[in-house]
Amino acid sequence: MHYRKHRLLVPFLAPALILYGVFVLWPYTQALYVAFTGWRGMSPNKPFVGLANFRKLAADDVFWNALGHNALMLLGLPVTVLSIALVLAALTLQGIRAGGSAYRVVFFFPQVMSAVVIGVLWNFVFHPNIGLLNGALGSLGLGGLKRTWLGDPGLVLWAIFAVAVWAGVGFFVVYFVAGMQSIPGDLYEAARLDGANPWQAFWGITLPLLRDHLQVALIFVGLGALDLFVLVQVMAEGGGPSRAADVVARYMVDVAFGQSQFGYATAIGVVLLVLSLTLSFAMFRLTRRERLEF
Repeated sequence: MHYRKHRLLVPFLAPALILYGVFVLWPYTQALYVAFTGWRGMSPNKPFVGLANFRKLAADDVFWNALGHNALMLLGLPVTVLSIALVLAALTLQGIRAGGSAYRVVFFFPQVMSAVVIGVLWNFVFHPNIGLLNGALGSLGLGGLKRTWLGDPGLVLWAIFAVAVWAGVGFFVVYFVAGMQSIPGDLYEAARLDGANPWQAFWGITLPLLRDHLQVALIFVGLGALDLFVLVQVMAEGGGPSRAADVVARYMVDVAFGQSQFGYATAIGVVLLVLSLTLSFAMFRLTRRERLEF
Protein backbone atom coordinates (compact mmCIF):
# COMPACT_ATOMS: atom_id res chain seq x y z
CA MET A 1 0.00 0.00 0.00
CA HIS A 2 2.77 2.42 0.95
CA TYR A 3 4.66 1.50 -2.23
CA ARG A 4 1.64 2.42 -4.38
CA LYS A 5 1.26 5.65 -2.48
CA HIS A 6 4.88 6.62 -3.21
CA ARG A 7 4.50 5.71 -6.87
CA LEU A 8 1.56 8.11 -7.03
CA LEU A 9 3.40 10.95 -5.28
CA VAL A 10 6.62 10.84 -7.29
CA PRO A 11 5.14 12.03 -10.63
CA PHE A 12 3.54 15.03 -8.90
CA LEU A 13 6.60 15.97 -6.86
CA ALA A 14 9.20 15.43 -9.58
CA PRO A 15 8.56 18.65 -11.60
CA ALA A 16 8.73 20.82 -8.47
CA LEU A 17 11.87 19.06 -7.23
CA ILE A 18 13.55 19.42 -10.62
CA LEU A 19 12.73 23.14 -10.78
CA TYR A 20 13.94 23.61 -7.20
CA GLY A 21 17.17 21.82 -7.98
CA VAL A 22 17.84 23.81 -11.16
CA PHE A 23 16.91 27.27 -9.89
CA VAL A 24 17.85 27.02 -6.18
CA LEU A 25 20.25 24.20 -5.33
CA TRP A 26 22.41 24.50 -8.44
CA PRO A 27 22.97 28.30 -8.06
CA TYR A 28 23.84 27.71 -4.39
CA THR A 29 26.40 25.11 -5.44
CA GLN A 30 27.89 27.48 -8.01
CA ALA A 31 28.05 30.27 -5.42
CA LEU A 32 29.92 28.03 -3.00
CA TYR A 33 32.52 27.32 -5.68
CA VAL A 34 32.85 30.97 -6.74
CA ALA A 35 33.47 31.93 -3.08
CA PHE A 36 36.76 30.01 -3.28
CA THR A 37 37.89 31.78 -6.46
CA GLY A 38 39.30 35.16 -7.40
CA TRP A 39 36.70 35.71 -10.14
CA ARG A 40 36.43 39.34 -11.26
CA GLY A 41 33.07 38.90 -12.95
CA MET A 42 34.19 39.73 -16.51
CA SER A 43 36.23 36.68 -17.47
CA PRO A 44 35.23 33.02 -17.84
CA ASN A 45 38.36 32.14 -15.87
CA LYS A 46 37.81 31.61 -12.18
CA PRO A 47 41.22 31.11 -10.54
CA PHE A 48 40.94 29.00 -7.41
CA VAL A 49 42.26 30.83 -4.33
CA GLY A 50 41.16 28.49 -1.58
CA LEU A 51 40.31 30.19 1.71
CA ALA A 52 41.93 33.51 0.72
CA ASN A 53 38.57 35.29 0.42
CA PHE A 54 37.49 34.16 3.87
CA ARG A 55 40.82 35.14 5.42
CA LYS A 56 40.45 38.56 3.83
CA LEU A 57 36.92 38.74 5.18
CA ALA A 58 38.07 38.01 8.72
CA ALA A 59 40.35 41.08 8.59
CA ASP A 60 37.90 43.35 6.74
CA ASP A 61 36.92 46.21 9.07
CA VAL A 62 34.21 47.42 6.68
CA PHE A 63 32.54 44.00 6.77
CA TRP A 64 32.62 43.86 10.58
CA ASN A 65 31.24 47.39 10.79
CA ALA A 66 28.35 46.41 8.51
CA LEU A 67 27.76 43.17 10.43
CA GLY A 68 27.62 45.17 13.67
CA HIS A 69 24.82 47.29 12.23
CA ASN A 70 22.93 44.15 11.21
CA ALA A 71 23.40 42.83 14.74
CA LEU A 72 21.90 46.02 16.21
CA MET A 73 18.94 45.68 13.86
CA LEU A 74 18.59 42.02 14.81
CA LEU A 75 18.44 42.93 18.49
CA GLY A 76 15.97 45.78 18.05
CA LEU A 77 13.68 45.07 15.10
CA PRO A 78 12.00 41.81 16.21
CA VAL A 79 11.17 43.09 19.69
CA THR A 80 9.96 46.48 18.46
CA VAL A 81 7.99 45.33 15.42
CA LEU A 82 6.30 42.36 17.08
CA SER A 83 5.48 44.24 20.30
CA ILE A 84 3.82 47.08 18.42
CA ALA A 85 2.03 44.64 16.10
CA LEU A 86 0.65 42.60 19.01
CA VAL A 87 -0.67 45.70 20.78
CA LEU A 88 -2.28 47.10 17.63
CA ALA A 89 -3.78 43.71 16.76
CA ALA A 90 -5.32 43.39 20.23
CA LEU A 91 -6.70 46.95 20.06
CA THR A 92 -8.09 46.34 16.59
CA LEU A 93 -10.04 43.31 17.83
CA GLN A 94 -11.13 44.54 21.26
CA GLY A 95 -10.98 48.29 21.65
CA ILE A 96 -11.68 49.32 18.05
CA ARG A 97 -14.23 46.81 16.82
CA ALA A 98 -16.09 49.39 14.76
CA GLY A 99 -14.27 49.81 11.50
CA GLY A 100 -11.75 47.10 12.30
CA SER A 101 -11.40 46.14 8.65
CA ALA A 102 -10.58 49.74 7.74
CA TYR A 103 -7.85 49.84 10.38
CA ARG A 104 -6.36 46.65 8.99
CA VAL A 105 -6.24 48.19 5.52
CA VAL A 106 -4.45 51.24 6.94
CA PHE A 107 -1.95 49.11 8.84
CA PHE A 108 -1.30 46.89 5.82
CA PHE A 109 -0.92 49.79 3.37
CA PRO A 110 2.93 49.96 3.54
CA GLN A 111 3.06 46.36 2.31
CA VAL A 112 1.61 47.29 -1.08
CA MET A 113 4.52 49.68 -1.71
CA SER A 114 7.94 48.49 -2.78
CA ALA A 115 10.89 49.09 -0.46
CA VAL A 116 12.33 51.51 -3.03
CA VAL A 117 9.20 53.67 -2.94
CA ILE A 118 9.18 53.58 0.86
CA GLY A 119 12.82 54.68 0.94
CA VAL A 120 12.21 57.55 -1.48
CA LEU A 121 9.15 58.77 0.44
CA TRP A 122 10.99 58.76 3.74
CA ASN A 123 13.92 60.56 2.15
CA PHE A 124 11.52 63.48 1.71
CA VAL A 125 10.28 63.13 5.29
CA PHE A 126 13.84 63.33 6.64
CA HIS A 127 15.02 66.04 4.22
CA PRO A 128 16.75 68.76 6.29
CA ASN A 129 15.18 71.70 4.41
CA ILE A 130 11.84 70.61 2.95
CA GLY A 131 11.25 67.50 5.05
CA LEU A 132 8.00 66.88 6.89
CA LEU A 133 9.77 65.98 10.15
CA ASN A 134 11.85 69.14 10.48
CA GLY A 135 8.88 71.18 9.26
CA ALA A 136 6.66 69.71 11.98
CA LEU A 137 9.29 70.36 14.64
CA GLY A 138 9.58 73.97 13.52
CA SER A 139 5.79 74.43 13.57
CA LEU A 140 5.65 73.11 17.13
CA GLY A 141 8.33 75.51 18.29
CA LEU A 142 10.92 72.76 18.58
CA GLY A 143 13.29 74.09 15.96
CA GLY A 144 16.22 73.24 18.19
CA LEU A 145 15.52 69.55 17.56
CA LYS A 146 15.90 69.87 13.79
CA ARG A 147 18.61 67.60 12.43
CA THR A 148 20.16 66.44 9.19
CA TRP A 149 18.70 63.05 9.94
CA LEU A 150 20.27 61.06 7.09
CA GLY A 151 23.51 63.05 7.14
CA ASP A 152 24.34 62.59 10.80
CA PRO A 153 26.45 59.47 11.51
CA GLY A 154 24.81 59.15 14.92
CA LEU A 155 21.24 59.28 13.60
CA VAL A 156 21.14 57.75 10.13
CA LEU A 157 21.00 54.12 11.30
CA TRP A 158 18.17 54.86 13.73
CA ALA A 159 16.26 56.77 11.07
CA ILE A 160 16.41 53.68 8.86
CA PHE A 161 15.45 51.56 11.88
CA ALA A 162 12.31 53.69 12.36
CA VAL A 163 11.37 53.29 8.69
CA ALA A 164 11.90 49.51 8.88
CA VAL A 165 9.57 49.37 11.90
CA TRP A 166 6.93 51.47 10.13
CA ALA A 167 7.15 49.32 7.01
CA GLY A 168 7.04 46.00 8.86
CA VAL A 169 4.44 46.46 11.59
CA GLY A 170 1.37 46.49 9.36
CA PHE A 171 1.86 43.02 7.92
CA PHE A 172 2.19 41.46 11.35
CA VAL A 173 -0.83 43.35 12.69
CA VAL A 174 -2.98 41.64 10.06
CA TYR A 175 -1.17 38.34 10.67
CA PHE A 176 -1.76 38.47 14.44
CA VAL A 177 -5.38 39.60 14.01
CA ALA A 178 -6.01 36.48 11.92
CA GLY A 179 -4.42 34.35 14.63
CA MET A 180 -6.39 36.02 17.43
CA GLN A 181 -9.65 35.57 15.56
CA SER A 182 -9.07 31.82 15.51
CA ILE A 183 -8.96 31.65 19.33
CA PRO A 184 -12.37 30.55 20.73
CA GLY A 185 -14.19 33.34 22.54
CA ASP A 186 -15.27 30.85 25.23
CA LEU A 187 -11.75 30.94 26.65
CA TYR A 188 -11.93 34.69 27.20
CA GLU A 189 -15.42 34.41 28.65
CA ALA A 190 -14.21 31.80 31.13
CA ALA A 191 -11.25 34.02 32.04
CA ARG A 192 -13.58 36.98 32.69
CA LEU A 193 -15.79 34.84 34.92
CA ASP A 194 -12.68 33.87 36.88
CA GLY A 195 -11.91 37.56 37.44
CA ALA A 196 -9.09 37.99 34.88
CA ASN A 197 -8.60 41.49 33.53
CA PRO A 198 -7.85 42.12 29.81
CA TRP A 199 -4.08 42.16 30.39
CA GLN A 200 -4.18 38.84 32.26
CA ALA A 201 -6.32 37.31 29.51
CA PHE A 202 -3.89 38.58 26.87
CA TRP A 203 -0.87 37.22 28.75
CA GLY A 204 -2.43 33.92 29.81
CA ILE A 205 -4.54 33.05 26.75
CA THR A 206 -3.65 35.10 23.67
CA LEU A 207 0.14 34.88 23.80
CA PRO A 208 0.37 31.11 24.50
CA LEU A 209 -2.11 30.33 21.72
CA LEU A 210 -0.26 32.61 19.29
CA ARG A 211 3.05 30.84 19.90
CA ASP A 212 3.24 29.33 16.40
CA HIS A 213 2.44 32.69 14.83
CA LEU A 214 5.07 34.39 16.97
CA GLN A 215 7.68 31.81 15.99
CA VAL A 216 7.13 32.37 12.27
CA ALA A 217 6.99 36.16 12.71
CA LEU A 218 10.20 36.17 14.74
CA ILE A 219 12.06 34.30 12.01
CA PHE A 220 10.72 36.57 9.26
CA VAL A 221 11.69 39.76 11.09
CA GLY A 222 15.07 38.31 12.07
CA LEU A 223 15.89 37.43 8.48
CA GLY A 224 14.72 40.88 7.41
CA ALA A 225 17.12 42.45 9.89
CA LEU A 226 19.97 40.59 8.18
CA ASP A 227 19.02 42.17 4.84
CA LEU A 228 17.80 45.81 4.71
CA PHE A 229 19.73 46.32 1.47
CA VAL A 230 17.09 48.36 -0.33
CA LEU A 231 16.33 50.80 2.49
CA VAL A 232 20.02 51.45 3.16
CA GLN A 233 20.85 51.79 -0.53
CA VAL A 234 18.03 54.28 -1.15
CA MET A 235 18.19 56.27 2.08
CA ALA A 236 21.94 56.15 2.79
CA GLU A 237 23.78 55.55 -0.47
CA GLY A 238 27.24 54.18 0.13
CA GLY A 239 26.27 53.15 3.64
CA GLY A 240 25.69 56.69 4.83
CA PRO A 241 28.23 59.17 6.25
CA SER A 242 31.31 57.28 7.46
CA ARG A 243 29.42 54.07 6.60
CA ALA A 244 27.36 54.65 9.73
CA ALA A 245 24.38 52.76 8.32
CA ASP A 246 26.11 50.16 6.15
CA VAL A 247 24.82 46.59 6.24
CA VAL A 248 26.33 43.36 4.95
CA ALA A 249 24.00 42.99 1.96
CA ARG A 250 24.77 46.50 0.69
CA TYR A 251 28.50 46.02 1.18
CA MET A 252 28.33 42.72 -0.72
CA VAL A 253 26.67 44.39 -3.71
CA ASP A 254 29.22 47.22 -3.61
CA VAL A 255 32.13 44.74 -3.58
CA ALA A 256 30.65 42.82 -6.52
CA PHE A 257 29.44 45.56 -8.83
CA GLY A 258 31.44 48.53 -7.57
CA GLN A 259 34.81 46.85 -7.14
CA SER A 260 34.37 43.87 -9.54
CA GLN A 261 35.43 41.38 -6.86
CA PHE A 262 32.76 38.78 -7.46
CA GLY A 263 34.65 35.99 -5.75
CA TYR A 264 35.07 38.01 -2.57
CA ALA A 265 31.46 39.25 -2.74
CA THR A 266 30.26 35.67 -3.07
CA ALA A 267 32.25 34.74 0.04
CA ILE A 268 30.39 37.52 1.87
CA GLY A 269 27.13 36.09 0.53
CA VAL A 270 28.03 32.61 1.76
CA VAL A 271 28.73 33.97 5.24
CA LEU A 272 25.39 35.80 5.16
CA LEU A 273 23.65 32.58 4.10
CA VAL A 274 25.26 30.66 6.96
CA LEU A 275 24.23 33.37 9.42
CA SER A 276 20.64 33.29 8.12
CA LEU A 277 20.41 29.49 8.38
CA THR A 278 21.96 29.55 11.86
CA LEU A 279 19.56 32.25 12.99
CA SER A 280 16.54 30.34 11.67
CA PHE A 281 17.66 27.11 13.33
CA ALA A 282 18.40 28.87 16.64
CA MET A 283 15.02 30.59 16.68
CA PHE A 284 13.22 27.33 15.95
CA ARG A 285 15.09 25.65 18.79
CA LEU A 286 14.63 28.48 21.29
CA THR A 287 10.91 28.88 20.60
CA ARG A 288 10.08 25.18 20.27
CA ARG A 289 7.61 23.98 22.86
CA GLU A 290 4.77 21.56 23.10
CA ARG A 291 2.05 22.70 20.76
CA LEU A 292 -1.19 23.93 22.33
CA GLU A 293 -4.40 22.94 20.61
CA PHE A 294 -7.84 24.46 21.04
